[in-house]
This record gives sequence, structure tokens and C-alpha cells, in this order.
Amino acid sequence: MAAEGQAAASGAEKKTLREGAAVILLDGDNDVFYNKAQVVNRDLSIAVLRHFNRVRAAEHAEGVWPKSNRRFKGGGAPGSPLLPHLVPPPPPEPNPASDEPREVAAGEAEQAAGEAAEAAKVDDQGEQQGDQQDEAPKPKRPQELRPMRVLEGLAASGLRAIRYAREVEGVGVVVANDMDEAAAESIRVNTAANGPVAQEMVIPHHADARVLMMTHEGLFDVVDLDPYGTPVQLLDSGVQAVADGGLMCITATDMAVLCGNNAEVCRSKYGAFPAKAKHCHEQALRILLGCIEAHANRHRRYIKPVLSVSVDFYIRVFVRVYTSPAEVKRSSLKSSYLYQCVGCDSYLFQPCGRETKTNKVAPGYGPTASPTCSDCGWRYNMAGPMWTEPIHDSEWVTGVLESLRAEPERYPGYDKVHALMTTVSEELLDAPLYYSMHNLAHTLRCAAISLPLMWSALINAGYKVSGSHANPLALKTDAPNHVVWDILRCWVQEHPVNSEKDSPGAVILAKEPELKASFARAKGAFSRAKTEGIPRFINNPEANWGPKARAGRPVATLPAPMVAAVENAQAQLPMRSAKTAGKRGAEEPAPSEPNSKVSKAAGTAENE
Repeated sequence: MAAEGQAAASGAEKKTLREGAAVILLDGDNDVFYNKAQVVNRDLSIAVLRHFNRVRAAEHAEGVWPKSNRRFKGGGAPGSPLLPHLVPPPPPEPNPASDEPREVAAGEAEQAAGEAAEAAKVDDQGEQQGDQQDEAPKPKRPQELRPMRVLEGLAASGLRAIRYAREVEGVGVVVANDMDEAAAESIRVNTAANGPVAQEMVIPHHADARVLMMTHEGLFDVVDLDPYGTPVQLLDSGVQAVADGGLMCITATDMAVLCGNNAEVCRSKYGAFPAKAKHCHEQALRILLGCIEAHANRHRRYIKPVLSVSVDFYIRVFVRVYTSPAEVKRSSLKSSYLYQCVGCDSYLFQPCGRETKTNKVAPGYGPTASPTCSDCGWRYNMAGPMWTEPIHDSEWVTGVLESLRAEPERYPGYDKVHALMTTVSEELLDAPLYYSMHNLAHTLRCAAISLPLMWSALINAGYKVSGSHANPLALKTDAPNHVVWDILRCWVQEHPVNSEKDSPGAVILAKEPELKASFARAKGAFSRAKTEGIPRFINNPEANWGPKARAGRPVATLPAPMVAAVENAQAQLPMRSAKTAGKRGAEEPAPSEPNSKVSKAAGTAENE
């Protein structure tokens, strides 16, 4: 494979870049669509798709099939060039009068898709009668498992699509789409540079991803959407394009919006208000999952998250999509509103729905919180609604982790992906959000308690506890707020502090603890990864590790004389003393970034 990439590059005298089993060409124009920082995203996606292939094979062997819904018709637009690749043609009928093989035209694939859509249509006879007809009997199991049909809606350079084709077993076709004409041409060039396997399996396509997904309803087993910014404009068509039981892989990079810096924008895009709190990265995941569920519900579908991660500057979720009007009615049981105290770290959830004794779903009872916080007396801010069911599937996490450890050499970003998945594997699934250990100490103005001691106190009190992949200082627990504060009150009794009068910390410490905390070292006070010496949080491999500018954005450059003048001026600056250097240390020079604006704007890549 290396020879193929080098040969392709040497013939045209172009620079090549290799990632995994794929090669892309960098010629000045083509390299704008490559983002090195997303190698973790791509490696993780490949590991997830490999596990998904095994899950599909196991379900096929056991005859476990998602319930089909005849209202969800499936099909494609007549005349679409993708139909021959997505819809298998009917088997040729034997013709005894002729020994010549019968050629199957692309039009027959369209006809087969149209007939399947017409056969699946049912008349609505009212909501109640329609719901009874929605769930049809299980389809007869085919003799062979159909290869996966993958759509990468925003393919940019096509690197991810090529890696899917060359590195994931069970993939039959990968549609690499981009609405940018230059990107679509880049996909064609890179596909050709990766040999006949990539050329056969990767189908370059130039179209608006929303139109493509709307016109190929239910025809993809995997839909991968990795936009620059928010994915919300792609979700409605995305949940329709994926087949029943299929996998959606979705990225969001607008973290400032999801983490509470632009609450009104988050409400308009995602349908939820964010809270400004230390658990903002997990909150971002839950807001995105709730938004995907809401879009799926409009089409009588629902989601099941299998893996949700916060990495560097973005979040990435993997969800399976199923069709069931009965399950859609229970969607309100999976989301809640959040009451976040503005004085301390206490938070409460208000479920949107509840289940009655007759197994019906009704509006939730409320409010679950008083007007002021019972711990510090300050007010609450409301946020949500957001997803409060588990954001991971433990079996999937274990399977993905096994895939990584089995062949670490196949993942360029193995160290960071493995560290991420190791931390995810230890998270509590039934404890939404988390506390920040430093913020808890800051509220009380006390010395920070170590994680092993805090974990021991919670375990000794009979509660579960874990960390979070989103924050190395996170504390996830099923203990209520007052138990956490009782443990810290006991800690402060052994380590006295002088709190400011009328501050939230002073109000909390003024109460006597109802729980007598035991800080004796408990079994499980250290994570398994730490006990086994497995790193959980890996530093970025190089400086300025982050997203590039959006593709198509003009690059701002400074004239060479101006750059030289800035460099000369900074070279003449005196060394910093220990007093002026502060946290940077004594005699350390100031950071030299003469052309930082240029470096930030130099990359104009799509988020690929």
C-alpha cells in the first residue's frame, strides 16, 4: 500500500500524506481539506464501525432484527446514480431460449426500489389504527448478510471514506459526498491514488448532503456527519437516511454554544438551554443527544446511544436509530430539565415525563426543586431539556476497546484513543453530569481533597463513584448533593478554613453534617486504569492542536518585511524576571509567535 501511494505521488510530483491505510495528495489546493487534529475522531470511528460490523453479524446469525415499520418506506430518487450501488439488482431470470447472460441495467435497480416503496405504503386509518399497523412481523432473514452501505455526508478530502473502505471489514460501498466542487474533485483524485480497492468501493459524489439524504431514505447502514460547527441542519434528513437499526456518527464543534456562552443560540439550534457549569462538556453531549432524539421522533423513530465522547474541541456521538411509534411515545421519559445552583455546585433534574400505573406516559410531576438551593440558599438557573439516560452502551464500549487493543498498529492516534476509551469504560452510566473537585473546594474556600479520599468516603457511605472522560477532575456519583457536602463538611472539620461571611461556602459549613464520613481507604478508591498503570488523559502531541479555519475562508497573510520586523522586535525584548514571569517561571522568555494571526488562519480546511 505504501508503494501505491508513493507511486501516485512520484508520477505527478506531488506530496503525499499517509494516515492508516489511506494516502491523500497534498498539492497546495488539496491540502486545505485535511485536519490532522481529527485523527482521533477518525481512528475512533473506524474502531466503532468494526465493532458495528461484528454486532450486525451476530444479530444476523441469531435472527435478532429490528421491528420494521411499513410507514417507513425507504427508497431513492428515480434516476439517482447511487441506486445501483445501494440497491442490489434482482437476480437474473433464466431464459431457456437463450444461453446469453442477461445484463442487469441500472434502471432495474431503480424499478426494484420503486416497487419496494410502493409495496410498503399503507393508508392512514387514524392514529390508533396506524399505530397498530406500524409494527409488522419480523422479516424473513436473508441468506447472507448485506455489506454495509456507508455515507460520509461531508467528506472534504475523502480521507475518512477511504479509510473506511480499506480498513473496516464488511463495508460494501462508501458514498463520499461534498457540496464543494473542489472537495468533490479532491475526493476523486485521492480515491484514484489509493488503488483499485478504493476506486471500487468509494463513490465520489457532489451534492448537498441534505438533499442526498432526503432522496435516499433508509438506504444507508451508517451515516457519518462531521461538519464544521453545528450539525443541526443535517439531523432531520440524517435520521431518515439511515436504515432501521443503522448507525449515525455525528460531530459538533460549536462548543461555545453548547457549553453556555451563547444560551439563546443554543436554544434556537438545539431546542435546549445550557447551564454554565463545570460539567458543560458532558452537558453538551446530552443536549446533542436530546436534539437527535427529537428529530428522530418526528419520523416515528428513536435513538439508542452506544458511545458519546468529548474530545479536545468537539463532541462525537454514535447512536443506533430504530423505528417504533410505541417507543417514541416514551421519549419524554429519557429527558429532563436541569436545576443548576448559581452559588454552589448542587444540581437537580426535573424529568419531562413519568410512567403511570397503566404503563402510559404522562407529564412529569414538579417542581423537584424549591425556589432556593437547600444547600447554600442561593437561586437556581434552569437548563434543558437534555438527555438523561445513559450516553454509552457498556457492551459497545468493551467491544470497541477490544478492537483497539487487538491491533494498535492500525490506529495512528492509538495512545489517545485508547486512553479515552479506557476512561469511558470506567464511567458510571446512571449518574448524569458530574462535580468538579476543584470547584467544590473553591466554593468552601478549603484545601482540595484528593480523589482517592473522596472516592473512599462515598464508597464507605454506600454510594457508587467514578471519574469522567470529559474532565480529569470530575466526580461522578449517584450520591445526592447533601451527601457530597456532608463529606466535605467532615473534611473541613479536620482542615479548618475561614469562609467569607454570607458566601455559599459559609452557609454550607454553618450546617452540621448529618453523615459522619469515613475517609478510610476503600476498595475501589482508585480506578482500574490507574491501578494497572494505563494512562487516561494524554497531552496533545504538538502545540496549537485544534481545528483549522473553515474551508473557503480567505487566508490573511502579512508581507514578509512586516513579519521580519516583528521577529526582530521580539528578539530584542529583555528576558522576563521571576517577579514578572509569574506562573511561567523565572528567566523564561515570553512566547514568540510573530505571525500568530497568520498561523491561525493559514489552514482553511473543512473539519475533516
